[in-house]
Amino acid sequence: MRRRLFGRANIGTVIFGMLFLYLLITILIYLTNDKVSTYMVTSGTLSTNENYNALVLRTEEVVTANVDGYATYYVQDGTKSSKNDVIMSIGSTKNSPSTANMTEADIESVRKRAVEFSRTYDPNEFHSIYDFKYSMHSSIMNGTGKTAVNGTSVKAVRDGVISFTTDGYETLTLADVTADTFRSQTTQTEQLYTDDMVTMGDKIYRVISDDVWSIVMPIADRQYAALSARSAVRVRFDKDGHSETGDINLFDRDGVHYVQIIFYSGMVRYSNERFLNVELVTNNQTGLKIPITSIVTKEFYTIPTSYLSYGGENGEAGFLLKTEDANGNATTSFVSTELYERTVGSDGIEIYYVDKSDFSRGDVLVQPDSNSTYTIGAVGTLEGVFCTNRGYAMFRRINIIDQNEEYCIVQTGTTYGISLYDYIVRDGSKVKESDVLARKNA
Repeated sequence: MRRRLFGRANIGTVIFGMLFLYLLITILIYLTNDKVSTYMVTSGTLSTNENYNALVLRTEEVVTANVDGYATYYVQDGTKSSKNDVIMSIGSTKNSPSTANMTEADIESVRKRAVEFSRTYDPNEFHSIYDFKYSMHSSIMNGTGKTAVNGTSVKAVRDGVISFTTDGYETLTLADVTADTFRSQTTQTEQLYTDDMVTMGDKIYRVISDDVWSIVMPIADRQYAALSARSAVRVRFDKDGHSETGDINLFDRDGVHYVQIIFYSGMVRYSNERFLNVELVTNNQTGLKIPITSIVTKEFYTIPTSYLSYGGENGEAGFLLKTEDANGNATTSFVSTELYERTVGSDGIEIYYVDKSDFSRGDVLVQPDSNSTYTIGAVGTLEGVFCTNRGYAMFRRINIIDQNEEYCIVQTGTTYGISLYDYIVRDGSKVKESDVLARKNA
């Protein structure tokens, strides 16, 4: 009885020791092996859009005073007025700001302007503080829609947007644009709104008489070629993040490529700007974003689509393989396989890409309902990545639709492809298909 118990104890100890040794070896292998860096597949676009400092062209005119005196303003900067609307008056007395005549609508307008200024304020454009100050001064003193009550009325010379700034570029046209126009890309903006006396001939306001406006900028050969294939492009304005789509007009001058982008709305947003930082949104491809270093190629056998057959218990796709029985008689057997790609070969025949592990070079396939045969041997390659979701390297094919130096965008929904949030090998050159991987997320 004692010997039996002692024997059982020895067997248990041996089994436990073997398990312990196995676990110890596994841990040592895991700790000493290099871990493969992986990347989680995300959705996105590539940051390849070009940024420019663009010149703004408008149909505009500066109006001057025809009498001396103190100005009283009745419209705010950026207000759209009709011809003969009263813009201001020039009289012998100076008016002081007062909120007495302001309505709730006037007060709400002031609040909105303050919020908008706070949201878009750029400390690098300190002059905008003065624009805001004069705008608030005008709003508080007169509100909106008041009529002239002091001195000589100054009326709008034509329909358009009224502005109380000028920069000297008002008469510039597309024909005047040269490389020198973009040398400094800075302007001296003059604020026309004033509490001081104006004299006859002084600039008092500017009127922009057309909602159609444009931006112009010099561009490189690569961008010129890209825009040549388009009739319109979307532009994002850094000043406020707003976007507008405009028509493209390409031209050359003195050996330099230029693009003019014409807009039919949004002018009033930038009525006091002469140069605008803009982004040309020429890249809008979206899909699954992966590193270029993840891409590998794999060789497949190519088989004409006419040889495809269906069989097995669940009607799987595959091919009829010609074999011989023990007596040397010809027979066929169905071999199921995965169809990685369907395309047209260089000879104009439709083909499937199938995994080389399912067949051997020289295998003969029989066409269904026919005596025609095809000998396997032709190969083709597909681009893909190694997916690590199951702990080992599995080839998954990709279709690239856009790329830059670091990343590429691939189509979603590709057969035997990757999906959002899959893990793939970051550097595909460091592993082989079916390698068991110790994954390190990156």
